[in-house]
Amino acid sequence: MSGFSHISVMLYETVDSLVTDPDGIYVDCTTGGAGHSREILKRISENGRLIAIDQDPDAIAVIKERIGSDKRVTIVHDNFSNLSSILASLGIEKVSGIMADLGVSSYQLDEGSRGFSYNYDFPLDMRMSKEGMTAADVVNTYSERDLTRILRDYGEEKFASRIARNICTVREKEKIETTFELAEIIKNAIPAATRRTGGNPCKRSFQALRIEVNGELEKLKNTLDDMFYSLEKGGRLSIITFHSLEDRIVKKAFQEYCKGCECPRSAPVCICGKTPEGELPFKKKLPSEGEIENNQRSRSATLRCIEKL
Repeated sequence: MSGFSHISVMLYETVDSLVTDPDGIYVDCTTGGAGHSREILKRISENGRLIAIDQDPDAIAVIKERIGSDKRVTIVHDNFSNLSSILASLGIEKVSGIMADLGVSSYQLDEGSRGFSYNYDFPLDMRMSKEGMTAADVVNTYSERDLTRILRDYGEEKFASRIARNICTVREKEKIETTFELAEIIKNAIPAATRRTGGNPCKRSFQALRIEVNGELEKLKNTLDDMFYSLEKGGRLSIITFHSLEDRIVKKAFQEYCKGCECPRSAPVCICGKTPEGELPFKKKLPSEGEIENNQRSRSATLRCIEKL
């Protein structure tokens, strides 16, 4: 798997925000090609430790190859949504830092057989773990109403209902099995004038299906508390998101952790007793113009970080 390529987005900004204790325990929830992990290992001492998690078996093979010989590294083949049980199984109560890069790796996009991309004609798959429901299962079995909801909510696609209707019409005659078949259906549902602007018309729908297949937003929502409360005092959680839906979830959760007293302003003293649990080292960071120029896939990335008080 030496050909597994992925350019780590905001590499130094992310690791700078994360590593505050060189002797600490750090978790990379989405290790992928191990770019961020290798930089973390440069920053921690011989006493430090790194838990490298990924759900993709191809990524696990690469992680073993690239950092598996380092005695400070523990490699875990699992989804980060199981973070609490992963740490418990390793006898770890609290950690110094946790990071997650929520983007699809360049390898997954460029390896056409994984079925993530509309640029290659392969079976509709999109499973990061290579297990469970595929994108083909979604487009061939979901109701028109559910397909519309997914495309609208997860892809922010304004022609969601037209695309869903087209999918249902086509699948009545034959099963939709490949990325090119689906791409053609999407293109035919979008007005010609719209197709000529704003990039590939399939982008939003393919994003929506990938999110649904992998349960990405639900797993993120359900795991943020586990991430934050697994931190020791002064520990940090750094997350890179790639679209507004993810970023909104992270931003809202971080705001909740930073909330203090909720008593009315008219109250002479605080009676709720609520104090902030976290603080933001910075509001957010975006990739530099130079990084975007070198890696176009970084252009939609947002880095947010929170420190536990």
